[in-house]
Amino acid sequence: MENLLLLGIIGLGVWFWLDSMNARERAVAAAIRACREINVQFLDQTVVLESLKPARSNQGHLVWRRIYAFEYSIQGVERRHGRAILRGRVLEQVQLDTDEGTTIEQY
Repeated sequence: MENLLLLGIIGLGVWFWLDSMNARERAVAAAIRACREINVQFLDQTVVLESLKPARSNQGHLVWRRIYAFEYSIQGVERRHGRAILRGRVLEQVQLDTDEGTTIEQY
C-alpha cells in the first residue's frame, strides 16, 4: 500500500513538472509575440515564475494561475519589466511596463 501511495506522489510530481514546463513555454512564446508586436527586444530569452496560485477556469475547473516575469528593452540599454499571466493552459494577458504605465493585452 505504501508503494502505491509513493508511486502516486511521484506521478503527481512528474505531471506537475511537465505541466509547468508546458506553461513556461507558452509564457515565453507570449512574451516574444508581445515584444515583436511593439517592436522591442525580448531580453535573456526566458521567463521567471513570479506567482503560482489555484484558480478556476472559465468552465469552473480548478487550475493553476501562473504569473511569469520577463524583461525587455526598447533601445537595448535599459531593462523594462513585463508579465505573462496564464490560467491553466490559457494565456490570460500580457502586461508591459512603460513610462506611461502598464500596457495590458487581454487574450
